Amino acid sequence: MAGSLSFSYLYDFRNPEPWRRPFEGLYAETLDVVAETEALGFDGAFVPEHHLADDGYMPSPLVTLAAMAARTRRMRLGTGIALAPLYEPLRFAEDCAVLDILSQGRLQLGLALGYRRREYDAHGLDFSRRGARFDAFLDIVRRLWAGETIDRGGPFFTLSGGRVSPRSGRSQIPLYIGGFAPKALERVARYADGYFGNIEMWPLYREKLEAAGKDPAAARIWLQGLMLVVAHDKAAALEELAPYFHYVNNSYGAWMSEDNAIGMDDPAMAPMSLEAFKRSGILQILTPQEAVAHFRRLQDKAPLEQFTMMKPPGLPAERFLAYASLFARDVLPHFK
Repeated sequence: MAGSLSFSYLYDFRNPEPWRRPFEGLYAETLDVVAETEALGFDGAFVPEHHLADDGYMPSPLVTLAAMAARTRRMRLGTGIALAPLYEPLRFAEDCAVLDILSQGRLQLGLALGYRRREYDAHGLDFSRRGARFDAFLDIVRRLWAGETIDRGGPFFTLSGGRVSPRSGRSQIPLYIGGFAPKALERVARYADGYFGNIEMWPLYREKLEAAGKDPAAARIWLQGLMLVVAHDKAAALEELAPYFHYVNNSYGAWMSEDNAIGMDDPAMAPMSLEAFKRSGILQILTPQEAVAHFRRLQDKAPLEQFTMMKPPGLPAERFLAYASLFARDVLPHFK
């Protein structure tokens, strides 16, 4: 029988024009929501990262997670995902060590390359070399967390006597890496504690683990299902929620199109009308019984450990919490 599975939510802190409000109020309300989901029994709260977005898509996840740490006591907190090549590794390693101390060992990191060229341009970095920069970053951060003092010169980072102090009580902070290409899965197998991505990549992930001399039985997979909601009345939920998830779908689709994102050209994410979005089935609304069966099937396919949904931008907090409460009551107990 399938084992336990942890559930969490993603908070992007976006403030779309149709539902625009002062950011101070939005941030305060979202922190209240995070605390409430912990009380409901959810296992985690995660923050993504993007830059230059007109709607305020969160550009500073580590600062935000520090605020979340102050409002929670039990749940895991982390990035889902942070754009690792945009960071300087010593500063990142230090900030994460402090954040892990503040949260009493609850930090979990999801990292990836990112796909928006303009974000790299804005930071003065070479988009075409982001993979090599990511590998150098990961090597340095892992060694810093292990307590090494690093002297290093190279094409991306130069450190002289670099070390982390204070260090977290853990020798390594859990690290999940996303990606879909074979090279990305090699990176996961080499540096990560688990894979953040698509469950269909499990055979390739397993292959890369074996090639790296690691035991696939210890593999961990963390999935996001940003367009999944549980409701008793599926038709009513579609009418209420579609405008908010339609915004999410179209904003991601526009970014992928504008940046000619390699490997991110999913036609399901293409901008479309609200009515077309409702008909598309992209927003997956399941009854509690259907959701339990769905997650069991995922567990049967791969070593799924975590599943993250999202609070769509613009949806009022009380309505989001109504759906979260239903999930907590009728789905969570099946996976403890």
